[in-house]
Amino acid sequence: MDKPNKLYYSIAEVAERFNVNQSTLRFWEKEFPQIAPKTNKRGVRQYREEDIELVRMIYYLVKEKGMKISSARQRLINERQAVRKNCDIATRLKHVRDELKAIRKELDKVNIEEKSQEANNVTPDSNILL
Repeated sequence: MDKPNKLYYSIAEVAERFNVNQSTLRFWEKEFPQIAPKTNKRGVRQYREEDIELVRMIYYLVKEKGMKISSARQRLINERQAVRKNCDIATRLKHVRDELKAIRKELDKVNIEEKSQEANNVTPDSNILL
């Protein structure tokens, strides 16, 4: 979805990116005046990267941190840089966690394969006790 040369994103693309309803984004536009997507002649919202960055910070505060809308709005006004920094850190930590999960899954797969090979290498005579 992220194309470096793309200037505008539809509300559907932004909603999908954050796994929220389009109505949630429209509501946030009303509650957070900082989000101001451009609209074309037909009224279709066109989000820029700056708008998406604000949505990302709002998502972090409201959905991940569990803040109320009014608290999140105030926090963005008073501590925008701190919110961006914390949001960036949380995003990086999620990527690290996902990488670690992928590594663990691969290791588990290798361990299962090794145990399977060990079980197949046991000969029927090796179970006989003399």
